[in-house]
Amino acid sequence: MFTEKELNEKFEEMRGLPAETEWVEFKRARHGFAENDLGEYFSALSNEANLKKKPHGWLILGVENPPPHNIIGTDWHRGNRASLDELKHKVGVGASGHTFTEIYELLLPAGRVLMFCIPPAPAGIPTPWKGHYYGRDGESLVPLSIHELEEIRGQASQFDWTAEICPKSTEADLDEGAISLARQKFIRKQHVRDMAEAVERWDLNTFLEKARLIRNGQMTRAALLLLGKKESAHHLSPNPAQITWRLSTDEEAYEHFGPPFLLAIDKVFKRIRNVKFRIQAYNRLLPDEIDKYDAKIVLEALNNCIAHQDYGENARIIVTEKADRLILQNRGNFFDGSVEDYVLRERTPERYRNTFLAQAMVNLDMIDTMGMGIRRIFQQQRQRYLPMPEYDLSEVNRVVMTIYGRQIDENYGRILMERKDLNLAEIIALDRVQKSQSISRETARLLRNKGLVAGRYPKLYLAAEIAAATDTLVDFTKHEAFDKQYYKDLVIKFLGEKDECGPPDLQRLLLEKLSDLLSEKQRKAKIRNLLQEMAREGKIRNIGGRGNQAKWVLE
Repeated sequence: MFTEKELNEKFEEMRGLPAETEWVEFKRARHGFAENDLGEYFSALSNEANLKKKPHGWLILGVENPPPHNIIGTDWHRGNRASLDELKHKVGVGASGHTFTEIYELLLPAGRVLMFCIPPAPAGIPTPWKGHYYGRDGESLVPLSIHELEEIRGQASQFDWTAEICPKSTEADLDEGAISLARQKFIRKQHVRDMAEAVERWDLNTFLEKARLIRNGQMTRAALLLLGKKESAHHLSPNPAQITWRLSTDEEAYEHFGPPFLLAIDKVFKRIRNVKFRIQAYNRLLPDEIDKYDAKIVLEALNNCIAHQDYGENARIIVTEKADRLILQNRGNFFDGSVEDYVLRERTPERYRNTFLAQAMVNLDMIDTMGMGIRRIFQQQRQRYLPMPEYDLSEVNRVVMTIYGRQIDENYGRILMERKDLNLAEIIALDRVQKSQSISRETARLLRNKGLVAGRYPKLYLAAEIAAATDTLVDFTKHEAFDKQYYKDLVIKFLGEKDECGPPDLQRLLLEKLSDLLSEKQRKAKIRNLLQEMAREGKIRNIGGRGNQAKWVLE
């Protein structure tokens, strides 16, 4: 926060600049300023302040642009401090949590000036506005160049929030129960039987050094996250250092869990209502009984959130429990590679956002560093005959993962029971089909050749053979409807009773009997084609006009 004296000095300093710089923008805005423009300038000035290594960017309203930057004053949001604070909130929504450091009103003899103090983009995280990144080219507002975008993103590898020392923290800030469990997990990770006694004899400082939780004998943020007492979380401020469980069903509840995260993950899992249910295979006498959620899957996903959270964003990890699924959310983009790289291509990550924390979690047997965790989650869902997990990366700097705890289409689960030959890519494609999500034409063709799907692309469904094997012939018949001769027989019978009829009458007769995978337009076209084919066959003829004026009779 600037004092009034400091603010006046800063204002005069910027007015004295020979021309606008990339991190300072003057606008007249005598009576108003578009909120979308405000957001774009926020993104641009924040990114430029980062690139030019400035402590702040500034957007100043009520001042003319060309030097000497004459003050003309602005009436925008005059006398309404609450509306200015609301602007901070609105910008925060559009800029993925980034917002103004402060909005200052400077009341000068020449007029009222608004000074928007803009924080530089955090290291490794360019500041967006509604999913787009902006910068400056001289005095012009432009999209942030690829070079500048990568320059900011590349800063992440130069700074590791979790490796920073907490100088006022000591071993007394660590939880004894977490330390005991950490020793056990460390021993298990080493796979050396004779090591247990040695580890137990180590003093605490030696153990923390071996587990790579401290640096030069001093406590790190990683140590406090994983092993710290709940009441010691203030050392991590302003980061909330919390995992929030939220129940969002016909009932609603929530609870925050702070450090030590090594213990918190089990507490979060115990909050989740993990009932059992049965899956019945068509050719088995007894059903398979499984838990709604597998503990290994949930804990693996939760540990991934902890390891890959962007702690510079000062946000919680959130676990939302719905009636049929869990949604895990952490801040930070997918740091190295894509989801498909790890699920289908067995990629090994080359770098980490939180290298220090990740290594400590490996030593404590919480994660691995080979990138196998995500693939393992998909494989375990497959073994449980449940839908594949989903990753939503549509929002800038946020990863949202969904784990299903209930079947969407029981036929999908039964296919997995019977078809052990399917690879993971094919199962993911089938999963997309059951969720009515798109797949490529090539993938659809491969599934069709294996007898797994039918229907007209892109509206696919389980094939007839599979439907028969899984007791869903009724559903299949609804999709496939009837053969052409059935419809022709209906038309002949109808005309025999009516003598003549027009297209609207025939549409009322046939529309609801055609496949529900066709649109209404497609069904009407199919009826027209059917009537024309019957006319060519000499079974009916048109004694009226064209289109809806037609009058069809038996030949």
